[in-house]
Amino acid sequence: MQTESVLYILLAAIASLVLVLFQYKYRTKGKGKLLWGLSLLRLVAVFGILLLLLNPKFERRSFTTEKTNLVLLVDNSSSIQAGDKTKITDILNSLKTLGTKFSERFNLVTFTFGSGLKEGDSLTMTESNTNISKALEGINSVYAKSSTAVVLFTDGNQTLGKDYEFYGKKQNLPIYPVVLGDTTAYEDIRISRVNSNRYAFLNSKFPLEIFISYEGRGNSTSELQILVNNIVVHREKVSLSADNNAKTINTQILANSVGIKNIHVLVGPLPNEKNVRNNEKQLALEVLDEGTKVAIISNILHPDLGVLKKSIESNEQRLVTFYKSNIDLAELETVDLYLLYQPDASFDRIYKQIEVRKANSFTIGGTQTDWQFLEKVQKGIILESGYPVQDIFSETNLAFSKFDITDFSFDGFPPLESDVGPVQYLMPHESLLNMSSKGVALESPLLAVVENDMVKTALLLGENIWKWRMHAYKEEGTFKNFDAFFGKLFLYLSTNKGKNRFSLEYNPIYNHSNEAIIKASYFDEVFTFNQNATIKLKITDTLTTREQEISMLLKGGHFEADLRNFDPGTYNFTATVENENLSRTGTFTILDFDVEKQFSSSNYQKLSRLANNSGGKLFFPEQMDTLIQLLHIEPKYVPTQKSKLNVVPLIDFKIILGIIVLALSLEWFIRKYNGLT
Repeated sequence: MQTESVLYILLAAIASLVLVLFQYKYRTKGKGKLLWGLSLLRLVAVFGILLLLLNPKFERRSFTTEKTNLVLLVDNSSSIQAGDKTKITDILNSLKTLGTKFSERFNLVTFTFGSGLKEGDSLTMTESNTNISKALEGINSVYAKSSTAVVLFTDGNQTLGKDYEFYGKKQNLPIYPVVLGDTTAYEDIRISRVNSNRYAFLNSKFPLEIFISYEGRGNSTSELQILVNNIVVHREKVSLSADNNAKTINTQILANSVGIKNIHVLVGPLPNEKNVRNNEKQLALEVLDEGTKVAIISNILHPDLGVLKKSIESNEQRLVTFYKSNIDLAELETVDLYLLYQPDASFDRIYKQIEVRKANSFTIGGTQTDWQFLEKVQKGIILESGYPVQDIFSETNLAFSKFDITDFSFDGFPPLESDVGPVQYLMPHESLLNMSSKGVALESPLLAVVENDMVKTALLLGENIWKWRMHAYKEEGTFKNFDAFFGKLFLYLSTNKGKNRFSLEYNPIYNHSNEAIIKASYFDEVFTFNQNATIKLKITDTLTTREQEISMLLKGGHFEADLRNFDPGTYNFTATVENENLSRTGTFTILDFDVEKQFSSSNYQKLSRLANNSGGKLFFPEQMDTLIQLLHIEPKYVPTQKSKLNVVPLIDFKIILGIIVLALSLEWFIRKYNGLT
């Protein structure tokens, strides 16, 4: 407390005493214990009030000792061998029993990582991916503001994420890698990657792009083979060397039958090669008997046209061709879906062909659309035209039931432009998106679909869809979800099959079991989603004929079956709705691929550069004593004593107020009891 505050307190005490003496000795004549007691109570109350008005501050200093955090970060992926797991366990146990000198210097914290970061020292070595940079980033975000050292136990082989070697320059914490695995460099030839489409069309050729790499000091020659359903369809000699250690092979394979094709790409092992698991890749594709031909017809140039083409062709089953309205109608006879962009009167002949063919169509309007013409050819709608160009926002209609839209939302998307007002439908329809302008919901469809006599049409009343796709990429870093949403719309429009009450969504090919999920949607007789339904999935392994039956669980707006525990193989399945005569069948394949088994030796060179970039040092398991000694003698890891000054004002002590109230109350009560005024 400052001297000035002490002086004020003394003055407050003197002033309180003078006031009490004036009141009880000068104005009230008398003696006795009663007056002395009342004087004391008045003195306490007045002095307390003056103290609260002065509000002096008291300082309290506390001291704490802050130890260095020693983070043990352990690679828990399947690339770590059983012998290394034993070494890590022994090291962790020994660090916990090093004695008081070590525990007084460090706080031991253990994390494990694979594709993500987990706290604890439970080692399973079963993680299917390794993301070292993400693990380091997580540790850095937690311990960046405290004295911390990281001991990283890993083989240095990363399968996901950013290059951790360069991330080390951004790391605020020193990293001491402990290299696991075999550091010997073996001669190795591997298939790094195979690129292929997911679908191919019957009697056409599908491309394969194969990347082969070589590690070694000499020259090597091997044979590349491509097998489709266990039949060799391509052979090629491959020659690589230390100077020319990578090669890309492009070939095309004929799709001569319909169905799922298992493709096996392998390169022959070298004489002294240790790891042969990376000499092959397995994938699959589905051969379809035909694709979907989409005609985009427009007389204007607009960025929406490119976005529509990219979105439609994101599915290899669909092919987009651009036309103008004066196209020879004979060229449109084989089109499966018409997409008419900002039509005017010159589109009349095309709409007549659509009507005669009973084809499905999708019309998109905008600021250059002839709305009166569109109202004439799109029977059953009334459009309010003549509006100025305005921004129209979209609101998702969650009650839409033609297909599942729960995986995507248009909330926060930029507006479309249009010069048309609300639209009125005179026939049954379903609105997928509704209009909103200037924060007011117009209760009018922005995007709606109509089914009439098995013919499907869709109408979108605004342009600048390209802004939607760019916004989706900005928010998610990918076009995948946006293209998937419109992919469902185009799939719905490109088939003349009626809406099914029971439908399935699944991939015929899964790279590994972690991706294997089957979704189902079930609607009652009035096409209302029935969340109380019981859906059973009966799955049969085509190789062992072993059968399993599981229940599909409700998840949001669909049912879902998680097949992550299934082994690689090909499975037939039947999904059945209990107490309903509804069932669906299908086939899916889970490929046998473990990216963690593609490495034959540890990448200690990259770990060494990580250590240098972060201010640490590289070690091997046999050098743990040296690492512990280094941590002991490193000056920056000495525990630091920190002081904390707490300044507390007197007004925070509520007991002072209580004493004042009590003193005044007692004084008043005693005075009244004794008949004093």
